[in-house]
Amino acid sequence: MDTAIESRTDPILGVVGWSGSGKTTLLEYLIAQLAARGLRVNVIKHSHHDVLLEPPRKDSARLRLAGAAEVMLASPFRLSVVRELRGAAEPTLAELVTRLAPADLTLVEGYKWEAIDKLEVYRPALGKPALFMDDANVVAVASDAPRPAAAPAQLCWLDLNRPDQVLEWLTAFVAARS
Repeated sequence: MDTAIESRTDPILGVVGWSGSGKTTLLEYLIAQLAARGLRVNVIKHSHHDVLLEPPRKDSARLRLAGAAEVMLASPFRLSVVRELRGAAEPTLAELVTRLAPADLTLVEGYKWEAIDKLEVYRPALGKPALFMDDANVVAVASDAPRPAAAPAQLCWLDLNRPDQVLEWLTAFVAARS
């Protein structure tokens, strides 16, 4: 694991799985429940696609397109920073983590390849292979199927159809790492 990630005082958990497995739906539930309990939760979401956060005609987009390296858009309700990479390498997860404010938990959707603790959302009906079989960093699986005999014994198996069970596990995960 990268030292920038290791030096964080808040726990970091990757949420991984194939497209269509229900990662975002599960994350919405978990984040809402944790926030309602007063926890501050950060999220880093990876996308393989180009991301447009503003309509091209808006002032902030026009300034970015004019050549600004970064544009910060601030209001009384939120702020965003848009950085144009313009051929530079995509920032690493460790670099992104350092840009976040401290939190009780940082959830990372995507970044399957990173050496961080992970919760896999696994639906066998998608016809895709389970990630936990080849990734020792997967510490828990939320699935709509029974635990397969081949699953490692130390792996926590959760019922994806019982998000409260996943929340209970996540709460214990945060407590153990705080």
